[in-house]
Amino acid sequence: MSPKVYARRSQQDQTPESLLTHGPIPPPPNDLETLKADSDSFTFTSFTIDDAYHLGTLLRARLLPFSAEKPTLISIALANSQQVVFQCAVGSGTAPDNEQWVRRKRNAVLRWGCSTWFLQCKYQGDEEAFRKKFGMDGEQAGRYAIHGGGVPVKVRGVEGVVAVVVVSGLKQHEDHGVIADVVRQGWEEV
Repeated sequence: MSPKVYARRSQQDQTPESLLTHGPIPPPPNDLETLKADSDSFTFTSFTIDDAYHLGTLLRARLLPFSAEKPTLISIALANSQQVVFQCAVGSGTAPDNEQWVRRKRNAVLRWGCSTWFLQCKYQGDEEAFRKKFGMDGEQAGRYAIHGGGVPVKVRGVEGVVAVVVVSGLKQHEDHGVIADVVRQGWEEV
């Protein structure tokens, strides 16, 4: 089965806020097959620095209504160099711990090539089983997080992951769900 491919919607005279619907963040599926087909990763026609900025600003606009109660950190980094190309705290109250979660989620996406929500669902949140499966000691396992919110970005015709989008600060299903929601609103399936 070929992955769904998304192209950025036209943004002529539109603000990030005008592209988005608001309300609760839709929960992602937790069935592995449905998740793989729905939102484990997103494949785009292209993904440039401008696209990363657009995605980041859309995520910020979508998260702003929640920021008083749930401050979040958004981070988008290139896969080959891990260079951060967009990062933004949304709301007062993010902590240095959010940065650690971002790093650990990004590491998991880059190592396993899937979303951290997929890993969470696959191992049913059992970090010990996850650690044992890959023969990691506690220190090694501490480099990775199997909590939702890290999503690989792929580009049609390019092998592997090209970037990683991470949200940290909400409940883990919301961290993943907001990324999927924003991609579907800001990009269209081609």
